[in-house]
Amino acid sequence: MNAERLNINEHPYIADFLEGFGLRIEDKDTTAEEIFNALTEQELEDLGLEQESFFASLNEYVKDIEELSRDEGFRVDSITLIGGHDKSGTPEDVNLTINKGEIICIVGPTGSGKSRLLADIEWLADSDTPTGRGILVNGEKPDKSLRFSLEHKLVAQLSQNMNFVMDLTAEEFVQMHAESRLVENPAEKTAYIIEKANELAGETFTPDTPVTSLSGGQSRALMIADTAFLSLSPVVLIDEIENAGIDRKKAMDLLVQEEKIVLMATHDPILALMGSKRIVIRNGGIAEVIETTDEELESLTYLRKLDDLLLEMRNTLRTGGKLKPSKESFSIDI
Repeated sequence: MNAERLNINEHPYIADFLEGFGLRIEDKDTTAEEIFNALTEQELEDLGLEQESFFASLNEYVKDIEELSRDEGFRVDSITLIGGHDKSGTPEDVNLTINKGEIICIVGPTGSGKSRLLADIEWLADSDTPTGRGILVNGEKPDKSLRFSLEHKLVAQLSQNMNFVMDLTAEEFVQMHAESRLVENPAEKTAYIIEKANELAGETFTPDTPVTSLSGGQSRALMIADTAFLSLSPVVLIDEIENAGIDRKKAMDLLVQEEKIVLMATHDPILALMGSKRIVIRNGGIAEVIETTDEELESLTYLRKLDDLLLEMRNTLRTGGKLKPSKESFSIDI
């Protein structure tokens, strides 16, 4: 490899290497070799640079970066949930395999143990959590090093409580994440993610909107789009986003299109019926796994129309309008 002859515009990470040596880059449509050769002997001496060692370091750096960019993360085609026990010690009769592109919902009263189940999955439990559950990856017990790996984090988690503390615009935030993932054309990817986020959010925002100014719904829409298109984590855990102020169906479609395994704790009937199965939690344990029936899917169509009607009324009130309740205004075609 002759990294010194690579165009900096096409390989922008080379700029970081050069700037680390105190070299100024006035024209990115150039190469490291051209920048180095333009230096005077005095400048080389001041910077402590020698051609052979400098280019050797650059080639090693580019080699490492390109290996990192080819890393697509640990491939996960399925996870399997092996039952443990509930709070009373009653065994869970569960052996559930969830494949990529599948949505599984988790239902149960508040405090029943839905979040505990999500935590068991996030920690890749190995019969060593309070529930005694186990999690298999691709049908096998995962290596212990995978449980604590930062490079191959298996799970991304989204919840209702999501706040930004950085003083960045939405564009700067996403582009920084894109550049850290070494994606090609980070600016183009960033624009696409913001466009998709705006399709989920109730109210749109611009690329130059500070992330600290985003509403709760806009923040969650941005993070869902970011997770779908930038995160290498193959499993997405979602904890009660029904009140998040986003288009829930589009959000789920986005994650499934990117072949994520989605597990979602919810009280929302529309979300609960989006999954192919739903796990019922009682007394801290998995009481039942129910497959979504064709009759329930017919109900889902009705519920979505009802939800659209409520959303329309909500938007009317929010924008200062007045409702004109009548028998016709509450009618829904089934």
